[in-house]
Amino acid sequence: MQPLIDNARTFGQRPEEFAKLAEGQSPQVLFITCSDSRVVPALITGARPGELFELRTAGNIVPPYASEHPTSEAATIEYAVEVLGVRDVVVCGHSHCGAVGALVRGDDLDAVPAVRDWLARATPRPAGAPEDPAVAEGVQSHVLTQILRLRSYPCVARKLGQGQLALHAWYYEVHTGAVREHRPRTDRFEAL
Repeated sequence: MQPLIDNARTFGQRPEEFAKLAEGQSPQVLFITCSDSRVVPALITGARPGELFELRTAGNIVPPYASEHPTSEAATIEYAVEVLGVRDVVVCGHSHCGAVGALVRGDDLDAVPAVRDWLARATPRPAGAPEDPAVAEGVQSHVLTQILRLRSYPCVARKLGQGQLALHAWYYEVHTGAVREHRPRTDRFEAL
């Protein structure tokens, strides 16, 4: 913890670098990814403060849209699309994902009921080889499911229909740093 504290102490000693951020934000991309500490959106994309609007959830899950019981995830997506006017949404899954691995293997999660119930929102269960430690196939399948979920959000569907929004499915390899994007033409995840 001490290195983090030390950096936080010196971070604010460069106010000229951050003063413009007080004027507001206008990110062009909503980046939805896992809470995993090995996934750092700004590092992966090279984004500077104010360039990405991030939504991080266990397993990069986009819950089903429900207007009568909105979730914080739905509020974040709606705010990004309607208020901030993002032009692109990236759902980025990653190799070695514990959440997706648990789903693929059918792990018993009764000892962590909040995790179990959250992951139940990821249905259908992702395809994939349970013995693959990277769970590549499972993660890629899961990312595509989340893209389909996004399409069901009214604000997303409307902006897609108006040609004002694009959705992107990414797969990040923790062990190599490589990023792949799903290409509908080939139905494969290919290098960016």
